Amino acid sequence: MINRKATAVWKGTGKEGTGTISTQSTVLENTQYSFNTRFAEGKGTNPEELIAAAHAGCFAMKLSFELNAAGFTADELDATATVTLDPSKGQVTKSHIDLKAQIPGISAEQFAEIADKAKKECPISQLLNAEISLNATLA
Repeated sequence: MINRKATAVWKGTGKEGTGTISTQSTVLENTQYSFNTRFAEGKGTNPEELIAAAHAGCFAMKLSFELNAAGFTADELDATATVTLDPSKGQVTKSHIDLKAQIPGISAEQFAEIADKAKKECPISQLLNAEISLNATLA
């Protein structure tokens, strides 16, 4: 089993308070987050942005593994995940991945099949209780 940790420290009320997020790797170290970074456009990060980063990274790596298993190596996989938070429900409702891929020798049909498999089987996709969609473009 592999365990990864992150720590969040919050001080104050939900709206006026502030927090910091730190990760085990120290890539994030006391990174600021707040009501404004989550629900407006403040400076810092927020949980949904971090989920989007995790989903984009997980999907791109899973797709790379699936391509390798099928005998292909991508020149580049450019994945952008957009996570949607519905404040009225207080839940993440969707994560949409836009993918631009450069993969020598693959057919459009093979690409679509392998990308869809990666979308479904990426561990972050499986973790999310939300709609997962994909727009995959082969260059």
